Amino acid sequence: MRSEIKALLLISLSSLGLTACILTSFGLKELIYPLLALAGADSINPCTFVIYTMLLIALSLKENISKRKIYAVGLAFVAAIYISYYVLGIGLVILTKTLPIWIAGAVAIVFGGYTFITGYLEKSRIVGKNEVRRNIFRKEATIFGAFSLGVIISFTLLPCSAGTYLAYAILISKVGRTLTLILLALYNIIFILPLLIILFTMGSITESKSISQKIVQRSRELSMAAGAILIALGIYIIIGM
Repeated sequence: MRSEIKALLLISLSSLGLTACILTSFGLKELIYPLLALAGADSINPCTFVIYTMLLIALSLKENISKRKIYAVGLAFVAAIYISYYVLGIGLVILTKTLPIWIAGAVAIVFGGYTFITGYLEKSRIVGKNEVRRNIFRKEATIFGAFSLGVIISFTLLPCSAGTYLAYAILISKVGRTLTLILLALYNIIFILPLLIILFTMGSITESKSISQKIVQRSRELSMAAGAILIALGIYIIIGM
């Protein structure tokens, strides 16, 4: 089995297993299927891999950068994305708290169709891709530089996952404040899981970059799969919940 397929399977299974375990422990079995679908769809989001590939390429071009430094810079970048998305999620939950569940289904169907079509046509959903590339390559390979870059990059990823995140926010906003915050943390762990797996499970920066690039090459198939999952989920939410 090819290494990139192994990485994708590891990411997907880790995402799904983590979601199922936490929901079961909180007695929210009715949310397992919709949240598994949302977690699975977003954990294989090609936009994440495109951005991360750019970062890994930029790091690999730095001279005399140690593996420890790569880990520190990579973790700072991932932490910034996690924090930015978590704060955004809190805002979405507040805004959607009064919305009925069926709207989550409608959002999933519409965004699933958008994801499927843009994937089929091989259209990028990253805002200002050239500006993103320039930002990544001109930032210094420091923890502060990587963190600030992660905050900036978070906003370029919004068109890639906004629909999925919005549907998730509507669903979890009905379960109580404390549990909502926990489930929001879970979603964002899953969102950054591909980056952590690629960073820590590969043998070197060269291998990590190679795996990420190979996954990006499958972005058409990944987008179409994610879109189909979201459409099926939307129908399930509207009919079955």
